[in-house]
Amino acid sequence: MSTKKRAGVFAAALLLACGIFLSAFSLPSAAASRYDDNPVVEIVKNVSAAVVNIDVEAVSKRSAMPAPFDDDPFFRRFFGDRFNRFSRSVPMKGRGSGFIVSKDGQILTNNHVVDGADKITVTLSNGKTYSAEVMGKDPTFDLAVIKIKPEETLTVLELSDSDAVEVGEWVVAIGNPFGFEHTVTVGVISAKNRSVHAQDVNFDGFLQTDAAINPGNSGGPLIDMRGKVVGINTAIVPYAQGLGFAIPVNMAKQIMGDLVTYGKVKRGWLGVSVQSLTKEFAEAYDIDAESGVVIGDVFSGSAAERAGLRRGDVVVSIGNETVKDVQTFVNKVRAQSPGAALRLKVIREGKPVTVTVKLDEMPGTEGRAARSGPSSGESALEDVGIAVSGLTPEMARRYRLDRSSGIVVAEVEENSPAQLAGIREGDLILEVNGRKVNDISELNSALQRRRSSVVLLIERDSKTFFVSLKPGS
Repeated sequence: MSTKKRAGVFAAALLLACGIFLSAFSLPSAAASRYDDNPVVEIVKNVSAAVVNIDVEAVSKRSAMPAPFDDDPFFRRFFGDRFNRFSRSVPMKGRGSGFIVSKDGQILTNNHVVDGADKITVTLSNGKTYSAEVMGKDPTFDLAVIKIKPEETLTVLELSDSDAVEVGEWVVAIGNPFGFEHTVTVGVISAKNRSVHAQDVNFDGFLQTDAAINPGNSGGPLIDMRGKVVGINTAIVPYAQGLGFAIPVNMAKQIMGDLVTYGKVKRGWLGVSVQSLTKEFAEAYDIDAESGVVIGDVFSGSAAERAGLRRGDVVVSIGNETVKDVQTFVNKVRAQSPGAALRLKVIREGKPVTVTVKLDEMPGTEGRAARSGPSSGESALEDVGIAVSGLTPEMARRYRLDRSSGIVVAEVEENSPAQLAGIREGDLILEVNGRKVNDISELNSALQRRRSSVVLLIERDSKTFFVSLKPGS
């Protein structure tokens, strides 16, 4: 074969090989979608319009006394609040996320995003802004419902079933971390039923995710691959990576109605203290059950006492649900409304017994409208910015208090005399104006004589100290 022919054959072979190579890496046809293998793109397109930015503003009074003495507890112990007269108003701003849950403008977010805010502004994905009002909030579950009055048709996110979520399932978080609007992060459900008790976060039942969650994501949705909300992004571990936590959306479903209707959550109360069933207890008392809770005490006048529950009873199921441990039991009870009837399967003296209990309302959740007027002790303490409650087992666990009775500070009003004096949620009130108080009635009695100031003996972390408060100071 001549050199010229060999060159021609080689060139033809090279062109054929190049054609095969290029065809293997050719661009997709116009009919194929570049997103076929990535459902996140379509999810974000469909739901982003329902995710909102929430900007909050509040005015905080700060002492004009120079640091480091302005917040020094030792200094305050000796000089009290006499320097607070030289105070200044400092504007405070914050930012969070939320998502639209109704066509009429209801938005679900975290309580800590809007708590104490004087002004709330919601920005939609199209850039339009609206003033919002708080319809209701609940610090226990860290949820709040706010509302805008839209001039347009709103996109609403559908709520999924968070109980059905599986560990390892892909999820998408959308929010405004550090003010970067509508940021999308992707991860999986790392774990379920996580308990977090640190600083201001006290919650059992979190969904854990490795989808990046940062400050500003709070209140935003955690979305499954069907484009439905499974959780509300809430907390992070600041010194770790890939540890974010979301409130299961089923919890929000249970309480949103109360937040909108009453402005707070009405919780059922059984009136018992419980502990997990151990193998030793089961053997000693001849209990044929692998899990359950043992009733340690039945409170006088409670729903449990009226239903005939006794100390030593072992509750093994509520309705058709097996009681695995104390947390399962507590979550099931507190998820019910006052007046709800619970059917408990109980083992008593080795024999099964069925008890039906009609729940009361948890003490301390009756609300201002149900209180008895300006002469009541609770109203007197409201004058200085404190809401109180009789100590319940749930509160004892939440605030890690080693006692079964007493009066606990349930809420401290922003910028109130109580907050400026350093009183915190979870503090125990032992004395009022020199009189020991163990319950609300004793508190009322101690405050019958109106005085220009109120002196409280507070216990915190096993230490006691006096605080003098003057209404309106």
